[in-house]
Amino acid sequence: MSDVTRIFDALEAGQPQAAEELLPLVYEELRRIAAAKMAHEAPGQTLQPTALVHEAWLRLVGQGGQSWQNRRHFFSAAAEAMRRILIERARRRRREKHGGGLQRVNVDDLDLAITTDDETLLRVSEALDKLNAVDPVGAELIRLRFFAGLSNVDAAELINLPERTAKRTWAYARAWLYEEIRRQG
Repeated sequence: MSDVTRIFDALEAGQPQAAEELLPLVYEELRRIAAAKMAHEAPGQTLQPTALVHEAWLRLVGQGGQSWQNRRHFFSAAAEAMRRILIERARRRRREKHGGGLQRVNVDDLDLAITTDDETLLRVSEALDKLNAVDPVGAELIRLRFFAGLSNVDAAELINLPERTAKRTWAYARAWLYEEIRRQG
């Protein structure tokens, strides 16, 4: 049994102090994911990968009573926490600087870990929430690839999908998101 699995079991058994042991074991992987995402953000970005990881960690363990069943569940929760942080920052900047103006989104802009402006990020997030109701696996794959910066192979492995299935799911989810975003704009 790996240390991470042991910690997840302890958390499930109601031992919240076990979360303190988890961070050192997953910190570097979370930092790598955050750095990959932040490296492709628009110039002038003030949020650093370390700050993104720390804020996501505080959200994950600060809620109290949080338990993760396995590595997949934990990294999905971490990706969702990072997504929400980036969305909140984008909304805050849009309010302050952009006056809420909308602009067109090209499907090519929805590729993995690309430079994304705030408006596109918000539109993708809204469409992703709708996709989650229709195709939760596709939505999870998009979150892991787009917001956590994982490769298709890594995301497929994390959610236990065969690579070919993940590739088809990615293609479907991207097309679905494109159509939803196109309807919005």
